[in-house]
Amino acid sequence: MFATAASRACSDAYRQVGVETSVPTASAHKLTMMLLDGFADAVAQARGALLAGRIEAKGRAIGRAVRIVEEGLRATLNLEAGGELAANLHRLYGYVALRLTQANVDNDAALLEECVHLLEPVRSAWQAIDPARHATPQ
Repeated sequence: MFATAASRACSDAYRQVGVETSVPTASAHKLTMMLLDGFADAVAQARGALLAGRIEAKGRAIGRAVRIVEEGLRATLNLEAGGELAANLHRLYGYVALRLTQANVDNDAALLEECVHLLEPVRSAWQAIDPARHATPQ
């Protein structure tokens, strides 16, 4: 689903969502895992801020989560080469971004949890196909 150009686009998108790390040398797989981890972290921060009544911090954290989904995960899908899987992920990411926005507007922690629940199977699948886990030692 990723090619060299897609890997570069994913790297650029990851940088755009404000995360500082070794992005230029990371594989497309590693970048996607970093995005999914960053998403979970941003939603956890949003939930904590919401429950503490820190509305501005909640908005910033949800904004970060939306950017990760839209600019990091969704924008780097190759809809032509990825077929039905890429199309399904594209729709899922769009739905998650919408629900995050609704959670922000409504101050709804349950919607934040729904978003984490929806992306957890994607994160688990990416973890399961980690090329580093399946590499043979030299």
